[in-house]
Amino acid sequence: MTEETFGVTCQATVKASKRITADNADEVRELVLGVDEPAFRATPGQNIGVLIPGPHPFGNPYHHRYYSVVSAQPSGEGADIEILVRRCSYIDEVSGEEYPGIASNFLCNAAPGKQITLTGPYKAAFKVPADKTSNLLMIGTGTGIAPFRTLIKSVYAQHGGWQGKVRLFYGAKSGLDNLYMNDQNNDLANYYDEATFEAYQAINPDPYADVGETLGKSLSQNGAKTWVLMQMPNTYVYLAGLKKQVAVFDKVMAEQAGSAGNWQALKGRLQAEGRWAELTY
Repeated sequence: MTEETFGVTCQATVKASKRITADNADEVRELVLGVDEPAFRATPGQNIGVLIPGPHPFGNPYHHRYYSVVSAQPSGEGADIEILVRRCSYIDEVSGEEYPGIASNFLCNAAPGKQITLTGPYKAAFKVPADKTSNLLMIGTGTGIAPFRTLIKSVYAQHGGWQGKVRLFYGAKSGLDNLYMNDQNNDLANYYDEATFEAYQAINPDPYADVGETLGKSLSQNGAKTWVLMQMPNTYVYLAGLKKQVAVFDKVMAEQAGSAGNWQALKGRLQAEGRWAELTY
């Protein structure tokens, strides 16, 4: 596997790296990547890939990870691209040992001036439906809130007059984790006055609590009305963040559907009709 395997690549320079969560919360950093290549045009909501040179486990020369573009501002002949990165770790299922996440730690440790190889940009996983009466159901954990922030902005600030229901379920370990939900203008809060918008923040004060379980409780508490929304022919379902939340969501919806089979049938229909999208890691 060579760098060419990943298609179009370009070099970016870390222009800024700032921690935006408190010291007693999970580390989340806001990175600004300067791209001088005019042909590399990314827009908020799209994804870019980051190539981390190896060697890596199993002899892989590169490690590839996707991140959502939070903002992209013109700079010279290129652009400054902002992404959010949570420093992650994982537990080896065999040994039980904890290891640092390759991409997240590489980026969180990258000081200004560091050169990084990007791939893409890729099409946005989450698109605003053409029909303004469509319902949007968004479920996110961790930095998975980033693409939804962009999506909600587009729904209300750009399209206007949105009539469908917009529902956001967001799981966090503590209220401090929510600091990176909003930009300097507290943009998500701007939409709480919208008649069609509701957000449910699932927060557990226990720092060792499983964020997936916390999110699952919030979904269960609102399961009945969420199930009604799921069955409407104009509802779109978007999931972003930790991969484990897909299993949590499946479990909650199976309970509402009466069986796992009933839920999988509806989920299959959503996928077949292009009304289901995931961006999980």
